[in-house]
Amino acid sequence: MKIEQLSAEGLKREFNIVLTAAEVEERMGAKLGELGKQVQMKGFRPGKVPPRLIRQLYGKSVMGEVLEEAVNESSQKALEDNNLRPAVQPKIEIKSFDEGTDLEYTMELEIIPEFEITDLSALEVERLKAEVDDDKVTEALERLAADQKNYVKVEEDRPAAEGDQVLIDFLGKLDGEPFEGGAGEDVPLVLGSGQFIPGFEEQLQGQSVGFEGEINVTFPAEYGAEHLAGKDAVFEVKLKEIRTAGETKIDDDLATNLGLENLEALQQIMRDRIGEEYSQVARMRLKRNVLDLLADRHDFGVPEGMVAEEYGQIIRQSETDGAPAEEAHDHDHDHDHDHDHDHDHDHSHEEKAVDEGLDDEKKAEYRGIAERRVRLGLVLAEIGRQNKLEVGPEDVNRAIMEQARNFPGQERMVMEYYQKNHDAMMQLRAPLFEDKVIDFIVEMAKVEDKSVSVEELTRDPDADEDAA
Repeated sequence: MKIEQLSAEGLKREFNIVLTAAEVEERMGAKLGELGKQVQMKGFRPGKVPPRLIRQLYGKSVMGEVLEEAVNESSQKALEDNNLRPAVQPKIEIKSFDEGTDLEYTMELEIIPEFEITDLSALEVERLKAEVDDDKVTEALERLAADQKNYVKVEEDRPAAEGDQVLIDFLGKLDGEPFEGGAGEDVPLVLGSGQFIPGFEEQLQGQSVGFEGEINVTFPAEYGAEHLAGKDAVFEVKLKEIRTAGETKIDDDLATNLGLENLEALQQIMRDRIGEEYSQVARMRLKRNVLDLLADRHDFGVPEGMVAEEYGQIIRQSETDGAPAEEAHDHDHDHDHDHDHDHDHDHSHEEKAVDEGLDDEKKAEYRGIAERRVRLGLVLAEIGRQNKLEVGPEDVNRAIMEQARNFPGQERMVMEYYQKNHDAMMQLRAPLFEDKVIDFIVEMAKVEDKSVSVEELTRDPDADEDAA
């Protein structure tokens, strides 16, 4: 095997690698020999099929495996011999090969740059904290009470209006025939809630108790049940009762209706919930502070391929929500330590169209964001690598269970999805690793705890920068 470095410009490297015909044949012979022990063929005892016949029958397919393994192993050796860590998947191009001749190919790649990590113990980090005041708890309880409406029967003879709850029986029909799932008795329905098909609730407004009649509606074209989507239907409806929303008092009864002991217990739950929300915001601000400090203290060239990939993600994001810049300082960096997973740097047609529609100033802005994200991702990965920070199985399982809680009754399906989907698992691990690194940095840094108002805690730092 001959490995020759052709060029080294910045972070780009190019190698020419040659495996002699004898080396290839040695690999080929070993593969065919193993295969010959397993092949069963009529007229031959197991393991006694002539090698010439084995080569004639399986030579081409085995040669493909041999070439793939030879390229993988020799390219890995070139990286190890030169102590290189590729930033993205190397580009391999076969220059020449025929059976019985040398295998020659080139390998182009970008490497992870070498850089010094700043002294983490010298970082000065600000950790914000806001107290939960009684007014915020009261506001939360008022919203909760509004959601826990207590409907009472209307005794006066009046038509139903938007906001009323009506009690109805109904029977739906398509072409005069009842359809499955289209009937109900004593069904409560809040008019204006949008709970039923568009047009249904509107036609009940203005009707009084005792109304018996037909309501004509059309199922939406995107309706979940395919046999009903876009179809005209008639509902025979009986309006049995009209109810109006009574005042829900914030008292012990409200708490007990929610399964709690008393109002004090409910207030404490609300206080804890608001406090947790504040803690999450404070965590985001702390992380933002740490990333800004790291960005200010590290300035080195980053691999163009990684920047192109990140730029493509920003283009896709700008196409969907139009606001990538806001995430420039707080972005989950999915950068594996060895960067051995494949990246596709070719923009899709859609990305190219969006890119071509941007002016030079916006392109420069997006590229700056991409470079910052890549640089921060490399810094965080290097801090994690140097300090042997890893995401353990228990961390992953805990994160999967948190995701599964969002899908009651489908927990097993969620767990199997992550276990079988490598990309989804990587997306789950990336923020876990980043959080571990951020926590490590905070432990090392000089931290100043600062009490602030809720308004200051929740203020958008980007808005301050824009104003400046």
